Parts: sequence; C-alpha cells; structure tokens
Amino acid sequence: MVYCSKYLSPLGIITLIGNDSALIGAYFDFEDEGIPERSAIEGDSQALSDARSFLDIYFSKRDPGFLPQMEIISTPFRKAVYSELMKIPYGETKSYREIGDRIAKLSGKRVSYQAIGGAVKHNPISLFIPCHRVIGSDGRLVGYNWGLDRKRALLEMEGALEA
Repeated sequence: MVYCSKYLSPLGIITLIGNDSALIGAYFDFEDEGIPERSAIEGDSQALSDARSFLDIYFSKRDPGFLPQMEIISTPFRKAVYSELMKIPYGETKSYREIGDRIAKLSGKRVSYQAIGGAVKHNPISLFIPCHRVIGSDGRLVGYNWGLDRKRALLEMEGALEA
C-alpha cells in the first residue's frame, strides 16, 4: 500500500509519500499529475512517521542526524547522483561540477554537468536527498524545482549562507 500525508513546514506544505517500509517521495507544492505516486491514499506508516520526525528536527534548525528508511525509485545514474547528494553534510554545499567529477571518478566515465542537473531536478525525495545543497560552480544559487527563494531559505536555515 502507498500512503501520503501532509507536513506543514515554515516554507509550505510538503507531501510525504511512502509505503509500509520506506519513504518514496517528498514534494513541496505537490501536484499529482505526472507523479508515479499519485495513486497514494491518505494514511500513515512508520516511514512517514519517521519522515515527520526528521522534518520536525530539521525545521527547528538542527541536523536531524538520521534519515528515514527510503526507497529511491529511479535510474541507476540518478541513484548514483542521489547517493552523492546524501553525502553533502548539513550546512555545506557542493557544485554540480563537484558532483559530476566525483561520479566520473567513481564510474570511470565522463559525466556531463547538465546530466547531473537533470538528475537533481528529478529528485523524488526533496530535502531528505538534499538537492537544495547543490549550487553553481561560481557559488550562485541555481536550479531548484521548488523555487530559489526556498533554496535560499533552506541554506540560510542550515547556516550554509548568510541571512
């Protein structure tokens, strides 16, 4: 069974989607059109409860120090990108170039930074897979599905940017 629940954050409503064992989606401004989890029913699971606990700590401006159990439904390349994103510590940022270079080193294959951007854009578990911590190589805030204002607010909250 796939469940969804809403979480009221300081930056808007986050829709959490999970099954009995894992979080599979987290979206600001959720619209079900085109989202594979649109068949989710309103309900709860341990994974969703753990996700809400994470968000409670996170939005109190502290590093939760844990992640809920997650199931990433994506391509192998995107999963590799998301794995690298999850290594970016709370309060820090990495550039698309740094992520791409790291994946190229691990895979032994050249990686386009645009491909990294495409993977980041399709992150199904926003905040938990911290795509907001990815910035341009020149240090500028670029490309966040949920808006650059939210990206800035998240990074300021983590102390990665000056308010």
